[in-house]
Amino acid sequence: MAKIKYVEFGGKEHIVDVANGLTVMEGARDNGIPGIEADCGGACACSTCHVYVSPEWVDRLPAKDSMEEDMLDFAYQPDPARSRLTCQIKVSDALDGLVVHMPEKQI
Repeated sequence: MAKIKYVEFGGKEHIVDVANGLTVMEGARDNGIPGIEADCGGACACSTCHVYVSPEWVDRLPAKDSMEEDMLDFAYQPDPARSRLTCQIKVSDALDGLVVHMPEKQI
Protein backbone atom coordinates (compact mmCIF):
# COMPACT_ATOMS: atom_id res chain seq x y z
CA MET A 1 0.00 0.00 0.00
CA ALA A 2 1.19 3.51 -0.78
CA LYS A 3 0.15 6.95 0.40
CA ILE A 4 -0.53 9.06 -2.67
CA LYS A 5 -0.98 12.83 -2.50
CA TYR A 6 -3.41 14.24 -5.06
CA VAL A 7 -3.28 18.04 -5.38
CA GLU A 8 -6.23 19.79 -6.97
CA PHE A 9 -5.58 22.68 -9.37
CA GLY A 10 -6.54 25.16 -6.63
CA GLY A 11 -4.06 23.61 -4.20
CA LYS A 12 -6.32 21.45 -2.02
CA GLU A 13 -4.50 18.26 -1.07
CA HIS A 14 -5.91 14.77 -0.60
CA ILE A 15 -3.68 12.05 0.86
CA VAL A 16 -5.05 8.54 0.50
CA ASP A 17 -3.83 4.99 0.95
CA VAL A 18 -3.99 3.12 -2.35
CA ALA A 19 -3.63 -0.66 -2.43
CA ASN A 20 -0.80 -2.24 -4.38
CA GLY A 21 -1.91 -3.40 -7.81
CA LEU A 22 -4.44 -0.63 -8.30
CA THR A 23 -3.64 2.35 -10.49
CA VAL A 24 -3.24 5.92 -9.30
CA MET A 25 -6.46 6.64 -11.24
CA GLU A 26 -8.36 3.92 -9.37
CA GLY A 27 -7.11 5.36 -6.09
CA ALA A 28 -8.56 8.75 -7.03
CA ARG A 29 -11.83 7.30 -8.29
CA ASP A 30 -12.34 5.02 -5.29
CA ASN A 31 -11.70 7.89 -2.86
CA GLY A 32 -13.80 10.55 -4.61
CA ILE A 33 -10.84 12.76 -5.50
CA PRO A 34 -12.06 15.57 -7.78
CA GLY A 35 -10.12 16.48 -10.91
CA ILE A 36 -9.54 12.99 -12.31
CA GLU A 37 -12.52 12.08 -14.47
CA ALA A 38 -11.32 8.77 -15.95
CA ASP A 39 -14.00 8.70 -18.65
CA CYS A 40 -12.66 5.53 -20.29
CA GLY A 41 -12.38 3.65 -17.02
CA GLY A 42 -8.66 3.10 -17.27
CA ALA A 43 -8.35 1.73 -20.81
CA CYS A 44 -5.85 4.43 -21.89
CA ALA A 45 -8.41 5.55 -24.48
CA CYS A 46 -8.79 9.16 -23.32
CA SER A 47 -6.78 11.72 -21.41
CA THR A 48 -9.20 12.58 -18.60
CA CYS A 49 -6.96 11.17 -15.87
CA HIS A 50 -4.05 13.43 -16.82
CA VAL A 51 -1.82 14.78 -14.02
CA TYR A 52 1.52 16.48 -13.58
CA VAL A 53 3.86 14.33 -11.52
CA SER A 54 5.96 16.21 -8.96
CA PRO A 55 9.47 16.71 -10.38
CA GLU A 56 11.15 14.50 -7.78
CA TRP A 57 9.01 11.56 -8.93
CA VAL A 58 9.40 11.85 -12.71
CA ASP A 59 12.45 9.60 -12.95
CA ARG A 60 11.15 7.16 -10.34
CA LEU A 61 8.14 6.07 -12.40
CA PRO A 62 8.19 3.50 -15.20
CA ALA A 63 8.60 5.06 -18.64
CA LYS A 64 5.53 6.00 -20.69
CA ASP A 65 4.63 3.55 -23.42
CA SER A 66 3.66 4.70 -26.91
CA MET A 67 -0.09 4.46 -26.25
CA GLU A 68 0.17 6.75 -23.22
CA GLU A 69 2.35 9.17 -25.21
CA ASP A 70 -0.32 9.28 -27.95
CA MET A 71 -3.17 9.91 -25.48
CA LEU A 72 -1.23 12.69 -23.75
CA ASP A 73 -1.36 14.61 -27.05
CA PHE A 74 -5.08 15.11 -26.28
CA ALA A 75 -4.57 16.25 -22.68
CA TYR A 76 -5.02 19.83 -21.50
CA GLN A 77 -1.65 21.61 -21.58
CA PRO A 78 0.57 18.52 -21.38
CA ASP A 79 4.09 18.91 -20.04
CA PRO A 80 6.53 16.65 -21.94
CA ALA A 81 8.46 15.83 -18.78
CA ARG A 82 5.81 15.73 -16.04
CA SER A 83 2.50 14.74 -17.67
CA ARG A 84 1.22 11.23 -17.05
CA LEU A 85 -2.06 9.37 -17.30
CA THR A 86 -2.88 8.01 -13.86
CA CYS A 87 -4.52 4.92 -15.37
CA GLN A 88 -1.06 3.85 -16.51
CA ILE A 89 0.70 4.13 -13.14
CA LYS A 90 0.42 0.92 -11.09
CA VAL A 91 0.70 1.39 -7.35
CA SER A 92 3.35 -0.46 -5.37
CA ASP A 93 5.20 0.18 -2.12
CA ALA A 94 7.84 2.01 -4.21
CA LEU A 95 5.26 4.75 -4.92
CA ASP A 96 4.69 5.58 -1.25
CA GLY A 97 4.69 9.38 -1.08
CA LEU A 98 3.96 9.98 -4.78
CA VAL A 99 2.58 13.48 -5.43
CA VAL A 100 0.45 14.27 -8.47
CA HIS A 101 -1.03 17.64 -9.44
CA MET A 102 -4.25 17.97 -11.39
CA PRO A 103 -4.40 20.28 -14.39
CA GLU A 104 -6.86 23.17 -14.52
CA LYS A 105 -9.28 20.94 -16.43
CA GLN A 106 -9.55 17.61 -18.20
CA ILE A 107 -10.50 17.43 -21.87
